[in-house]
Amino acid sequence: MQDILALLGLAIVIFASTNIDDIFILLAFFTDSKFKPRQIITGQYLGIGALFLISALGSLVSLVLAPEYVGLLGIAPILIGLKKLYDLIRGEEESEEYLESHGSNGRILAVAAVTMANGGDNIGIYTPLFATRSAVEIVVIGIVFVLMTALWLLLAHWLVSHRTIGAPIRRYGYKVVPFVLVALGIIIMVEAGTFGLIVN
Repeated sequence: MQDILALLGLAIVIFASTNIDDIFILLAFFTDSKFKPRQIITGQYLGIGALFLISALGSLVSLVLAPEYVGLLGIAPILIGLKKLYDLIRGEEESEEYLESHGSNGRILAVAAVTMANGGDNIGIYTPLFATRSAVEIVVIGIVFVLMTALWLLLAHWLVSHRTIGAPIRRYGYKVVPFVLVALGIIIMVEAGTFGLIVN
């Protein structure tokens, strides 16, 4: 029971830390009258689903490599976190662009494309995580991601009417993310026994 709770907690933290900026993209879509809520919801799920699937397939490398070597993939979230921290120190803000398309399918694909483009870093984080987990654990993480995506959509829709509440998130969210990513990379490497491999 304790293990499943730890896994659920880890999945929630990972999703939140890698998708905090998605809130602002969703805010932009929800405030655009050309996009209907169902188009945004469908597009967001397509984008997150694609990122999850690509990461899961990428993690299959764990079938042919020893766990200690797979753990080296934990370097990816560490480097991504350090890059975000470097950008934060330099005062750079990540700019988000989204596509404008005509028609219902075009708008759905626009949301999915932006989600995937914005989630390029996610693959580098999810892949090593999945590579050190069992198939059942990956499924559990996937279920958490489905529920968290719904929560993200609800939160973004709610914030459209309460923009002042979103201001603190915009101010402090990016400051926490780099540290979470570095910690995640270290956890992946510790659980895989990679540090022992490096020392030896």
